[in-house]
Amino acid sequence: MHVTDTHFTDRTDAGRKLAARLGHLRGPGTVVVALPRGGVPVAAEVAAALGAPLDICVIRKLGVPYQPELGMGAIGEDGVRVLNDQVMRLAGVSAEQLARVEQAERAELERRARRYRGDRPPADLRGRTVVVVDDGVATGSTARAACRIVRARGADRVVLAVPVAPGDWTDRLSDVADELVCVGTPSPFFAIGEFYADFSQTGDDEVLRLLAEARGGHPPAPVEVDRELTVPAAGVLLAGRLTVPARAAGVVVFAHGSGSSRHSPRNRFVAAYLNRAGLATLLFDLLTEAEEPDRRKVFDVDLLGARLTAVAGRLADQEETQELPLGLFGASTGAAAALWTAARLGDDVRAVVSRGGRPDLAGPGRLAAVTAPTLLVVGARDDTVIDLNRQARSRLRCESELAVVPHAGHLFEEPGTLDRVAELARDWFLRHLPPGSPVRPA
Repeated sequence: MHVTDTHFTDRTDAGRKLAARLGHLRGPGTVVVALPRGGVPVAAEVAAALGAPLDICVIRKLGVPYQPELGMGAIGEDGVRVLNDQVMRLAGVSAEQLARVEQAERAELERRARRYRGDRPPADLRGRTVVVVDDGVATGSTARAACRIVRARGADRVVLAVPVAPGDWTDRLSDVADELVCVGTPSPFFAIGEFYADFSQTGDDEVLRLLAEARGGHPPAPVEVDRELTVPAAGVLLAGRLTVPARAAGVVVFAHGSGSSRHSPRNRFVAAYLNRAGLATLLFDLLTEAEEPDRRKVFDVDLLGARLTAVAGRLADQEETQELPLGLFGASTGAAAALWTAARLGDDVRAVVSRGGRPDLAGPGRLAAVTAPTLLVVGARDDTVIDLNRQARSRLRCESELAVVPHAGHLFEEPGTLDRVAELARDWFLRHLPPGSPVRPA
């Protein structure tokens, strides 16, 4: 297949499109195996569509020392090692350089295997059809290693499935897989990421969450709406992404802070968690691309709050959200904007959650005017922000709680801490977004 306009919104979108081509593999004998980390969100969609178990195959690319994005080979579990002799020869990589790269990557491979598997053994692949999934193929070294690993583990049939690959990928990989499936093989092809609107790094927390869900967690609510949109607000056009699960219990608008956009990986993580719990989400850019470098606007809470208020008002005009109760989720300076908006809209905002926020920047008068139940979430290692949140909470007259997440810093990058934020937000919104209270901001 030769396609010139292959593009995906993100890895979830790519997984859904790939799954549509794999229906013939549905059956009790199929196992889906993902290459972490980027292949896991893609594979999760495939596994869900096929009703198949999801496992991982930990692979580490061996990058050329002075150009690490260029793969000269890969290593995998069970001692598998695949080298691309042509790349090594053209790049002039010596045996000593290869050994140093492999030593470093082997340590990382073992760390990730422990992190993702814990004490659980790999899935039993003996006699099964194994679908190996990644977010794309470039040189093919990691895909080749993965196929060799699952074959060595007893797979009866190996299917290599990816959203995007170069036109000659079947020539490169047909010797290690019984079937190769790809959504598109665009030309020219320079890098996998050029075919994704959002190709941000997949974090360990997201990998662990998706694997846990596949092992028997609650299945995600089916999504009725998942689309990009442009929202007019206070004289500018702001880009956003609206996701509405079937039978949504409410809608949560995210206000990003410190100039980050709707592509913020942390807020996207929390939003996806809320979607699976049956809550609609709207992630949007508080600032335009031209405004983002201006640090004055990042801290202009009146500007951010006015825009958030306008965007919340637009939800009342959207058919998918106009009957849903409204919640606000703010991070950093976005938390101040969320409370500014909650004060402005009164009872039309049913709940607010702040993550590592600066609610103090909303100002004493605005804080005292908030009526929506408010949850302030901070990291235990973020001492300054803890104090600022305590001070802000003392000015709130509404129901409020301060939740301190153990071992977490300001950005909640420590393992498991962002999961805890998502759990707290989910529980708060589900408790305070009553059914039958539609969005009606003025």
